[in-house]
Amino acid sequence: MDFAPSARSAELTARVRTFMADEITPVEGEVHRDIARRRESGEDRWTPPPILSDLKARARAAGLWNLFLPKEHAGRYAADFGTDGGEGLTNIEYAPIAEAMGSSMLAPLVFNCNAPDTGNMEVLLRYGSEPQREQWLEPLLRGEIRSAFCMTEPDVASSDATNMAATAIPDGDDVIINGTKWFSTGVGNPECKILIFMGVTDATADRHARHTMVLVPIDTPGVTVDRMLTTMGYFDEPLGHGEVSFDDVRVPASNVLLGPGRAFEIAQGRLGPGRVHHCMRAIGLAERALELGVRRSLERTAFGRPLAKLGGNSERIADARIAINRSRLLVLHAAWLLDQGRAEGISAEAVSAVSEIKVEVPNMALDVIDLAIQLHGGAGLTDDFPLAASWVGARALRLADGPDEVHRGVVARIELGKYRG
Repeated sequence: MDFAPSARSAELTARVRTFMADEITPVEGEVHRDIARRRESGEDRWTPPPILSDLKARARAAGLWNLFLPKEHAGRYAADFGTDGGEGLTNIEYAPIAEAMGSSMLAPLVFNCNAPDTGNMEVLLRYGSEPQREQWLEPLLRGEIRSAFCMTEPDVASSDATNMAATAIPDGDDVIINGTKWFSTGVGNPECKILIFMGVTDATADRHARHTMVLVPIDTPGVTVDRMLTTMGYFDEPLGHGEVSFDDVRVPASNVLLGPGRAFEIAQGRLGPGRVHHCMRAIGLAERALELGVRRSLERTAFGRPLAKLGGNSERIADARIAINRSRLLVLHAAWLLDQGRAEGISAEAVSAVSEIKVEVPNMALDVIDLAIQLHGGAGLTDDFPLAASWVGARALRLADGPDEVHRGVVARIELGKYRG
């Protein structure tokens, strides 16, 4: 078991960090202020600032583009769509790159490695037909369009996806789609052109064979973005999370992914690597918060002493470092296990490891960000610093891709299964 980055991974990570320091960090505050200004003035706050397009072009020209592409599936896509070296990366190779990107709200967008687009692109790469890839995957890989994933529903407990009420019913050469989805990330962006919809096709089938995933262009008649949702007061522009209704939406049967009743199969293939990506980005977020907190604790004094020397803050900073390093090792272990299962299939140990990090990492990040907020005092609660938005992002991650309770249940089930007769 070797967690050392490959030479290519180490080189790409260093180049990503340099690009971020030289190109993204100097303008990040300006981008957020521009979005805030447009929000307050009632202007369009969903269209990405022009500087983002410029940064994307520079990142692609530098070969730092679509770095998430998996090694075994990348093929011509990595060569044709900008990733240096002409091939994809393993999960453990991509992990430190995702961590580096996670310290910035903009970086994943700039490198075309942001969720949910990465997961949707992987779905098309792994399960899409050649026409589906040509129509939707290639524009996504070029960064010309964005996408959203429509799975969670407002009227059922979506932590159990078999509760889903929305439907995708075959009708001759078409599929008719009805239902309401929400927290569909990305639908606020006018560049969002394609939705991956999951709905019930056969309610009488086995509970994990009832559902189908369908590609739905967002401009199809009957698709309506009813409203944009806040996450604890934040709209997360320029992507946003929307509530979307589907009213007798008709699309060709050729838009079905893989086949009717195979949505859960696709979802499990999508979510494993995606959760590693989420967790590595969250570690980057925690690292950034700790850096800001430590710098603040050394720069500010109270009662004649630096904040770092007051009220047990030194011990809390040490605990934060230990927690981040512990979480990183857990994620690297999960990534390594996923990589071992590329040929044989994902093992129970890997499934457990992915659920373990999905519980551990967001909670760790929340603790570290909370410490940084305390060290900043009232300023940490404002948008003068990225900490408040970072805390909200980490808190939301405890629900995204499955809540803590579901993942603890997975870990417990696998652990108990080891000892049952």
